[in-house]
Amino acid sequence: MSKRLIVSLAVAAVLAGPSYALAQSKPNEAFLKKAIEGNLAEVAVGKLAQQKGNSDGVKNFGRQLETDHSAANQKAMSVATSVNMTPPTGPNKQQQETYQKLSKLSGAAFDREFIKDMVADHKKDVAEYEREAKRQNDPVASYANETLPTLKNHLQTVETLSTAKTQ
Repeated sequence: MSKRLIVSLAVAAVLAGPSYALAQSKPNEAFLKKAIEGNLAEVAVGKLAQQKGNSDGVKNFGRQLETDHSAANQKAMSVATSVNMTPPTGPNKQQQETYQKLSKLSGAAFDREFIKDMVADHKKDVAEYEREAKRQNDPVASYANETLPTLKNHLQTVETLSTAKTQ
C-alpha cells in the first residue's frame, strides 16, 4: 500500500513539474511584457520632452530617457527571444493616453506634467523591478537586476527636477 502511494506521488510530481514551471514563467512574461511596453513609452515620452520641454533639465532628461530606455529595450527584447515570448510592439493604452496628454502641452505646463508623471512612473517601475530582481537563476530577473540602477538614477534625476520646479 505505501509503495503504491509513493509511486502515485512520484507520478503526480512528474506530471505537475511542467505545469509548475509553466505557471512560474507566466509572471515573468507578464513582467517582461510590461517592461517592454514601458521602455517603448519612455523612449516616446523622452523624445517628446526634447521637443516640447521648456527647461534644459527636462530636455536633457528626455534625452537620457530615450538613450537609456532604447538600450534597456534591446536587452528586454533579447530576453523575450530567449524565453520564446512574442514581445509587444508598442506602449499599453494607459501609456498612450499619457503620451497624448503630454503632446498637447508645451513649455512650463509640459514640464510640470512631465515631471509629475515621470516621478510617479519611476517610483512604480523601481518597485516592480526590485520585486522581479529577487528571483534566482532567471533571465528575466537578470534583466530586471541589470536595469534597476538606471531606473533608480532616473527617479533620482526626476525628483531633483521636481524639487527645482517647486522652489
